[in-house]
Amino acid sequence: RATTAASCSAKIRHRNRIIIGRKKTMSIPPSEGHDKQAAAAADGQLPSQGGGGGRDPGGPVDDRRVTPPELPMGWTQMGPQAVEPAPADRVFYPWDVVEQGDAGGQGAALEFPPPDGELVVVGTAGQKITRMGSGDMLVNRCGADLRKLVLRSHLITKMDGLVGFQRLELLELYDNQIEVLECLGGGEDGKPGVTLRVLDMSYNVIRDMEPVNLCPNLEELFLANNKIKVISGLKHLKKLRKVDLGANRIRVMPEEELSGLENLEELWLGKNKIENIDGISSLTKLRRLDVQSNRLTKVENLTAQIDTLEELYLSHNGINDEGASCETGLALSFTKLNTIDMGRNRLKSTKPFAHLLALEELWLSGNGITTFEDVEHISVLGTRHGACLEGIYLEMNPVANEFEYRKTLADMIPSLKQIDADMIGGNAAHGIPGGDAGRQQSMVARLRELQDAAIIRARQQSEEQQQDEQQNGEAEPKTAGEP
Repeated sequence: RATTAASCSAKIRHRNRIIIGRKKTMSIPPSEGHDKQAAAAADGQLPSQGGGGGRDPGGPVDDRRVTPPELPMGWTQMGPQAVEPAPADRVFYPWDVVEQGDAGGQGAALEFPPPDGELVVVGTAGQKITRMGSGDMLVNRCGADLRKLVLRSHLITKMDGLVGFQRLELLELYDNQIEVLECLGGGEDGKPGVTLRVLDMSYNVIRDMEPVNLCPNLEELFLANNKIKVISGLKHLKKLRKVDLGANRIRVMPEEELSGLENLEELWLGKNKIENIDGISSLTKLRRLDVQSNRLTKVENLTAQIDTLEELYLSHNGINDEGASCETGLALSFTKLNTIDMGRNRLKSTKPFAHLLALEELWLSGNGITTFEDVEHISVLGTRHGACLEGIYLEMNPVANEFEYRKTLADMIPSLKQIDADMIGGNAAHGIPGGDAGRQQSMVARLRELQDAAIIRARQQSEEQQQDEQQNGEAEPKTAGEP
């Protein structure tokens, strides 16, 4: 055992000496190693590490150096040719779209200039127009006598190319991306602005409506769903009959702008931020007024419309019974007011409407009317001689959940022909709900009736056929030899 242990220790010492010797042999001083590498590079045995980092073309190839492959720029979507322009950045003029047969789904190219003086290109499907045509391009293509220009639902961002039209009466650029009203009065004698009768710039991103003052003969103006904060440019447009400024950011109805609209018949201001009805004391021909979805708490300043107002839309506001009974508002005895929409307000009764004898439709959905006593105030509108109240909407009020709601209303107001969405005597009178559910149930019932009738008819035909066969069998003559 001692001999074996001594032998093992000797072997271990011998192995350690070999490893230490190898390490000493492989280690090279830094300065000496640098000189040897430089000499090898000079002899062409190693790649040169001089300027540019390139490899000596005449020397041997060093397989240990790996050059990464170049990345395809198109694959990374970083190359200039790999990025396609956005649809709004592509240039398509009206004639480009029309020549492709995409003019509002007409399926055929239109003729230029339009022979009837009307160019209508609707972009709801197919290619979109992005440019109207700068300079004289549009006029040269369409002709200076164009009367109607409609480029609806496209990607137009700028009004241009209109200067030069001599007889343009209707301009509709509905549903585009136009930010500024321009090119309305830059032509000869203020054209095309002075010839325009109808201007529809709804569903754009216009912030300033002042340039409409360049259209003194305008009769209809549509600027709904833009970003307008202030009503302006209207004071001298005395021929206006209809103005639509709905779905903007308007807070005030300025009298200095509205007072000059002596021929105005329709004013649509829904979905704004208006708190008071003002500025309409000079509108003595106004027939329709829409101020729904605003911030009203009372109805007032309607004295000038006592003999002309026919339809009043004030739904989705904060009007209560007191706000609906102002002396200069609905407390007036309007002679022609036949339609009132005050749904989604804070009304508790129908008392503010009891004296409006010309009412034909009264919409009070979504208020706080609780009992039939709260409705009874307007019973006189359905029982008096010459009563004309035909439709009433009280759905989504607590009273609509009362027992025999429809029957009680029909008895209370005999002139009614419609309660909520159902005609009196229709499906709802037989317990079938109105709306889509009622129509579906009515259709199912009708199909069942037809099915039952078909079954009865088939049975009758089968019985008749059996009877005919029996009669024919009895009437057959007997041949000789038969028993």
